[in-house]
Amino acid sequence: MHSHELVQQLDVIERDQWGAHLPAHVTEQLPAQGITVFAVTDDASDTAAFSARYGFGLEDCANTIVVRYKKDGGEHYAALVSLGSRRLDINGAVKAALGAQRLSFAKREAAVEHSQMEFGGITAFGLPADWRVLVDAAVMERAQIVMGAGVRAAKLLMAPDVLRQWPRCEVAALTLPAE
Repeated sequence: MHSHELVQQLDVIERDQWGAHLPAHVTEQLPAQGITVFAVTDDASDTAAFSARYGFGLEDCANTIVVRYKKDGGEHYAALVSLGSRRLDINGAVKAALGAQRLSFAKREAAVEHSQMEFGGITAFGLPADWRVLVDAAVMERAQIVMGAGVRAAKLLMAPDVLRQWPRCEVAALTLPAE
């Protein structure tokens, strides 16, 4: 199946309707070009179910994971974008990229509260301005990726270049080698 056939099967949300479907702070930060927003059913929002239902491989599903870390005596949050097919090297590469002394996955409630997004739908766009947004280098090797849209009922489809050109995006090798 080709990507344009796939897009035809998706329930695309037109740009002028984004505000009705996505959180305002996500819509405000989405680049004007190169993103397709489409609706998904809640039961197919999580990566594995989504992959099975919509035919995107795990290697094309980019998850946004929220971490909390200590650095220079303060506590900070960051978002990590990585492919569903890869494992984050939390205590090695991620810790080094953030310059963190201590690092842990953010608690679900904290991730939702700080991002103002739905758990399972958190995306890199629209996060608080003081968060770093790290994107695993492997994401950039894909032809296209699917990401959360801030809510469980929608996803973003884009070429990784859209992320690369976004000023907040920092690309770094964050995952363990693919097995």
